[in-house]
Amino acid sequence: MLKIIKRGHRKSPKPEPTDLEFEPETQPITLSLSMEPLPLLRDVAVLDRPALFLKKLQLCSFYCDFSNSLKWVLEKELKRQTLMELVDFIDSGSCKLTGPMQEELIRMVSLNIFRCLPPASDLLEPDEDEPYQEPSWPHLQIVYELLLRYIASPETDAKVAKRYIDHIFVLRLMELFDSEDPREREYLKTLLHRIYGKFMVHRPFIRKAMNNVFYRFIFETQRHCGIGELLEILGSIINGFALPMKEEHKLFLVRALIPLHKPKCISAYHHQLAYCIIQFVDKDYKLAELVVKGLLKYWPLTNCQKEVLFLAELEEVLEATQAAEFHRCMLPLFRQIGRCLNSPHFQVAERALYLWNSEHIVSLIAQNRNVILPLIFEALEKNTQGHWNQAIHGLTANVRRMFQEMDPELFEECQEQYLEKETRAREMEEQRELTWKRIEAVAATAGGEDMRKGTGKQEPNSCRACEQEVLYS
Repeated sequence: MLKIIKRGHRKSPKPEPTDLEFEPETQPITLSLSMEPLPLLRDVAVLDRPALFLKKLQLCSFYCDFSNSLKWVLEKELKRQTLMELVDFIDSGSCKLTGPMQEELIRMVSLNIFRCLPPASDLLEPDEDEPYQEPSWPHLQIVYELLLRYIASPETDAKVAKRYIDHIFVLRLMELFDSEDPREREYLKTLLHRIYGKFMVHRPFIRKAMNNVFYRFIFETQRHCGIGELLEILGSIINGFALPMKEEHKLFLVRALIPLHKPKCISAYHHQLAYCIIQFVDKDYKLAELVVKGLLKYWPLTNCQKEVLFLAELEEVLEATQAAEFHRCMLPLFRQIGRCLNSPHFQVAERALYLWNSEHIVSLIAQNRNVILPLIFEALEKNTQGHWNQAIHGLTANVRRMFQEMDPELFEECQEQYLEKETRAREMEEQRELTWKRIEAVAATAGGEDMRKGTGKQEPNSCRACEQEVLYS
């Protein structure tokens, strides 16, 4: 298998079209014999088609330089037309591909798509509408389409094709997900999904390779263009997990998916990540406690937009949570929700209050109101008395009214406890202010006596004595 991949990169002592991939600037631009137009596949006899097919693959086994639109115009057009013909030939199924034909096809594809990606454009404006576009896309798109038609074709036998689409090929394909061109990532997403579906032997390897991409992104680089696309594929994979769920899949949730909430750029892939998380909880509701505690572990402290995303995901998770799992995680959960209710960022407070719009969540809260209401009552009262946003005032009033109607006695008890706490806090503040005034007065008196004696300084022991006199008087 390894030989097949290496053949495309071995340098020959004589100049060949494949050498153009390595040094395009140093190769002659003149049309060589191998680049002469060949007859169409449909115009030759059926027995001659395999040999002509191989010749056409060899004709496409070089990489054109797209940095200059005026260079290699004839070669580029000839290669484009040949690639289009190959796509139609594969799609028609008029000739079954033999082993050597498939081997040469994958070799040609490898030579075209596997390349060094350009450096990351970190200096791009965040509001820039135009994403990066791969210059060689006119050829790359057709090569990707050719590979897709080959994999999707019912004539392609997975037992034979796995010799050429092996682990090395799949791994190199996944490395291309870091391309900044969204068109390329879309094709890669479709291709990897089809490979996962057709080649069952590759499934554990693909899941492990995804693991490694996520680990490197979370704990090393925190920069990767294709996390969203990989998560989209993963969402479909999770949907097909059999029950009871394997321990391997649960570990994947704990070690890869939940830590994906850590990076700052989560907004770029949060929608796909949340879908994967919900798929796990829908498959096995007992995982809800694990997910909620994981969200709390990575809860943002200063990033309000990220906090809004967490609250939206939390609502979806709680919608699928059963009473027993909710009971085990409600204490830390509603301590955090209480902090969100008092957030000065109105979207965070608003999103937290929207939790009470869900009937299922309200029923879970009602069953545990004796624990939950005392945790968040103070936050509700502070919002009522002093939040700057009027919409938050209205939503808070609705939640207070809901608790009051749910259990009037508990609500009144919490209100009394809150008033007592506020009274004690005021008394402590008044006592603190009074103590400082006494310290200032004693210090002023002691300082005046020292000045009259002409010393101009106060002994440290006498200063400490003044403080103790005030504190214990």
